Amino acid sequence: MNNGKMKKPSPSIDDWLKEAKGDSMALQEGMFLVHNGVVRQTPKAKVRQGLDDGSLVKGMEFAYDAMKVDAAIAETYKMTGIFHVRVWLNEGQLEIGDDIMYVLIGGDIRPHVIDALQFLVEKIKSKCVIEIEQKL
Repeated sequence: MNNGKMKKPSPSIDDWLKEAKGDSMALQEGMFLVHNGVVRQTPKAKVRQGLDDGSLVKGMEFAYDAMKVDAAIAETYKMTGIFHVRVWLNEGQLEIGDDIMYVLIGGDIRPHVIDALQFLVEKIKSKCVIEIEQKL
């Protein structure tokens, strides 16, 4: 894990898309999807499970295992119709509104790209990262 690190500057999605569209595989791609996860004030337990303890999030400590992320990306490339995968993860002490992650998926048709984005973001969130919410 990348503990003790400072948060990083967010990437340019315009640059990512230009790079993806310039790749030799781009001729097979009909769709790109971008996921941008952001630190929110509402605790995960309230949003996901309806558990409201009255607290609000003031920040988050975020770390990830780069080898697990690389393995998840490799799995995503094996999915039908997927030709481009790019992931950026922040790290360190994050504040409300800070970017947590960006994921870009490029593929042949909408169902394949949507499935791949869902798969990869879920895999990253459940297997590759540590998110520790700090509450008010």
